Amino acid sequence: MSVAKRAHFFKFSHYITMLDIKIFNSALEQLEEERGIPKEKILEAIEQALAAAYKKDYGKKGQIVRASFDQSSGKTEFSQVKIVVDDSTVRMIEEDEKESLVSEEPKESAEGEEEQDLRPRFNPEHHILLGDAKKIKKDAALDEEIVFPLEPKDDYGRIAAQTAKQVIIQKIREAEKVSVMSEYTGKKGEVVNGIVQRVEHGNVFVDLGRTIAILPAEEQIPGERYRQGGRIKAYVIDVTESPRGISIRLSRTHPQFIQKLFEVEAPEVANGVVEIKSIAREAGARSKIAVFTNDEKVDPIGACVGQRGVRVSTVTNELAGEKIDIIEWSPDAGAFVAGALSPAKVLNIKIDEEEKRARVTVAEDQLSLAIGKGGQNVRLAAKLTGWRIDIEGAEGEAVATVNGGEVEVASDVVAAAEKSEETEPATEGEETEEVEKEVEEKELTEEIVEEETGEVRHAETEDMENITPEDVEEAIDKEEEKEGTQEDAKK
Repeated sequence: MSVAKRAHFFKFSHYITMLDIKIFNSALEQLEEERGIPKEKILEAIEQALAAAYKKDYGKKGQIVRASFDQSSGKTEFSQVKIVVDDSTVRMIEEDEKESLVSEEPKESAEGEEEQDLRPRFNPEHHILLGDAKKIKKDAALDEEIVFPLEPKDDYGRIAAQTAKQVIIQKIREAEKVSVMSEYTGKKGEVVNGIVQRVEHGNVFVDLGRTIAILPAEEQIPGERYRQGGRIKAYVIDVTESPRGISIRLSRTHPQFIQKLFEVEAPEVANGVVEIKSIAREAGARSKIAVFTNDEKVDPIGACVGQRGVRVSTVTNELAGEKIDIIEWSPDAGAFVAGALSPAKVLNIKIDEEEKRARVTVAEDQLSLAIGKGGQNVRLAAKLTGWRIDIEGAEGEAVATVNGGEVEVASDVVAAAEKSEETEPATEGEETEEVEKEVEEKELTEEIVEEETGEVRHAETEDMENITPEDVEEAIDKEEEKEGTQEDAKK
């Protein structure tokens, strides 16, 4: 049910009294459940709408009209509120009248003084003097509100009804906006599920249920395509409020997106038994994550990979086939840097704590693996560890250096690195899949061999069981006759 349709419940006060209270309360509960708006906020909107309608038809300029709606009976009471003032808080009408009697020159000076006077003008419909207020209430004080009951009305014009409707719609939207804002502010830094509503100018608009979020083009994984109506997971990076509404920005390239996916797939990560220390990511291509645990009985890498690579494969599939290297974090900087350069094997490593620089020596056949295509492997290793990494050959010649996010590679190694990318050892998930295929093929071959062998042996066994002594003698006689025939032929 739309907000406009629900507003018809609240057009006029006499309509509400005629309305079945059960139906009215049911509509309030439906609004609260569907849109997350408390009943109190809706009732407050109704009271403000009724007060606006009353003032539109029966009120005067400057009046403060309030309505009190009884949810159990459906009756509405109206009242006028006046604020207690004195000469120090408002400008009296008599002063303005005296100013009109003076000459033009003094009038100019009076107008200059009036411009500096910030006190509001006294309005008998809005204000009540302190002396008059004390006649009604002995302990009345300045700025206190004095309430006067108004005569209830049951007949409203079309404009007043339209005003009430607009007030209700506006107040419900404001309350819903506050509710959505509080809900999604708490989801900042979390993964949300949604449905692709539309794609415009490279930006993907995602329906989250109660609001629409945007996945900007720069936060999308390169090469991914999104179809309308398709389900999508994304990381909430920002929630802001603007005059046009609530703006929620999503990301699928954020490094923390990988961590949240592993928290879903691996209970050890979600429970904090396995901790993801750092993440280096080049979205759509490759990522490296460093994991650690204080529990000696738990293998941090195995917990993330899962049985037969199920967990890491699920994350990889969600990231459009992005390769993931899982490395065990170590407090020893040398061991950590060496592990970060996997799958390359390190021969030697020298650590400079002051410059936070590591000089790594690898064999000639491991240089291309250590650097990676376009320097990707060593670049990700430097991001993961936070160290500047220099790679040297076995003879001590400088091969590659990481400067910030850029990798300077010797020209003769670039071609070899690109070639090795094609034959690079599989990551944890890929290696597991290959092993599974080999095992399945081997098991299938063995089953086929066993089935064929079993049939042959079975046939031979049946033949042996059917042979009788007479059959043996007959076979011997045939053999002797055959030998005699051969001898006669020779003679």
